[in-house]
Amino acid sequence: MVGAGVLSLPYAMAHLGWGPGLVVLLVSWGITLYTLRLLIELHECVPGVRFDRLRDLGAHALGPRLGPWVVVPQQLIVQLGCDMVYMVTGGKCLQKFAESVAFAYAGHGVVLEIQATIPSTPTKPSRAPMWKGTVAAYLVTAACYFPVALLGYWAFGRDVGDNVLVALQRPPWLVAAANMMVVIHVVGSYQVYAMPIFESIETILVTRFRLPQGLLLRLVARSAYVAFTLFIAVTFPFFGDLLGFFGGFGFTPTSYFLPCILWLKIKKPPRFSASCANWGCIVVGVLLMLVSTIGGLRSIVQDASTFQFYS
Repeated sequence: MVGAGVLSLPYAMAHLGWGPGLVVLLVSWGITLYTLRLLIELHECVPGVRFDRLRDLGAHALGPRLGPWVVVPQQLIVQLGCDMVYMVTGGKCLQKFAESVAFAYAGHGVVLEIQATIPSTPTKPSRAPMWKGTVAAYLVTAACYFPVALLGYWAFGRDVGDNVLVALQRPPWLVAAANMMVVIHVVGSYQVYAMPIFESIETILVTRFRLPQGLLLRLVARSAYVAFTLFIAVTFPFFGDLLGFFGGFGFTPTSYFLPCILWLKIKKPPRFSASCANWGCIVVGVLLMLVSTIGGLRSIVQDASTFQFYS
């Protein structure tokens, strides 16, 4: 649950200020926890059936033709965007680690896949342990996110960059250790978001192009994907801008309002019931998606106009 996005929270606080920044942190934490609960409950919304993929749940809720077209692009954007951001983050932190030595809320896109690994029976459904684990993870997330956001903004003020670790200068050994921990984290997290894409790529190559399964197929397909994300990360090494753009375009729908839409479509709750909370999340999520996508794209264009590519 604790991702590389935590490094940009002081930068966001610098733009929002103490009051609005704290409100946004709390509201985002609450909404994303709520929408995770919806996905966990929908995992076994049909007796005897487990929707182990978000695309399967989307097909059930929106129909076999419309569902995949709505869900799959959003999920791919989340997974691909995370991997690109992790590439940029890992590269920057690895560079910072080397210099220091020399001088010395998106799990939504993979939550159903994770829940699919938990045994489930009619008497002991998987949603109970999954929800307990999610709450525990979100408490850990809050314990990590809030101190970094608040203390980072308190320490650096409006001068903080989009990656707070890059701004740290001393003590050198601690800065080096922190950056290396980030590198280790993004290497592991990259695999979590890449695995569903690997599965999709290999399935297409085998079923549509009739390529034989095996080690060679996995090696070529997965290496090509890693090379592609590396190319994009090297071409556009703007950590904060990428985070804002992908956060608005992909993370916001899957984290804020897509689970609510699926819940309303499947459960069909009566008017003026729990659906009010879902509609509130949808409105907030759509507005956030529009604002952050436009802002992130604008920042990418501005930085690209002065950036010397591959220099």
